[in-house]
Amino acid sequence: MEPYDLLAHLARDGNSFADACEAAGMATRVASCPEWNVSDLVWHLAEVHHFWRTIVGEQRTTWEGYEQPLRPTDDAVVEFYRSGLEETVTILAAAHPDQANWTWSHQRDAGFVMRRMAHETAMHLWDAQQAAGGERAIDGPLASDGIDEFLDHFLSGDAGTTDGVGGSVHLHCTDVPGEWTVRPAIEGGFTLSREHAKGDAAMRGAASDLLLVLWRRRPIDTIDVVGDRGVAERFVAHSPLD
Repeated sequence: MEPYDLLAHLARDGNSFADACEAAGMATRVASCPEWNVSDLVWHLAEVHHFWRTIVGEQRTTWEGYEQPLRPTDDAVVEFYRSGLEETVTILAAAHPDQANWTWSHQRDAGFVMRRMAHETAMHLWDAQQAAGGERAIDGPLASDGIDEFLDHFLSGDAGTTDGVGGSVHLHCTDVPGEWTVRPAIEGGFTLSREHAKGDAAMRGAASDLLLVLWRRRPIDTIDVVGDRGVAERFVAHSPLD
């Protein structure tokens, strides 16, 4: 997905997130983030946006020295978030995707941030809509790109060892293009190929459902699992998510 398409999703989903949070109410618990209420969720996304627009806007080469803003009161946090969202979209749109800046990933440029902010916001929109009682699927092409981002940046490479997974996994979107095969690497971590290939386990479903399972928002029973179910379950449990 092109960076500026991702920014369009960020703007759209970011505004829908604020609407959903206001509909849910600040004191409502967020089932998919059980330690948070809606106010905590709004503040989290507002602070994440603030952090990354600072990194990109100032072309910082390190996260060190970043100062977190003061958290607003519950009756002001949504407006703080909305104004920050507008600033975030403006700053990211003004940056070239190849602009060098710090990230925690092997991809250290503004393009990584554009993609990450679109997916961070889409996932928390899902959280907010669920809290408001109106859960909706994530846009199919965006969700497919989110699976690719997850596998590349949150799982493969130096994201950790493969201890306990016990096999390879093939993922297949059934509604939009998207296929991946993830195999344990001899030197640790995983190797990722974007192809149709046989794995010890296959995970098939709509892109939104696959992405939500990977981010442990939905149980694995939401999708079809073929082959070694234990491998698929351990694969989902393996990723180092907070």
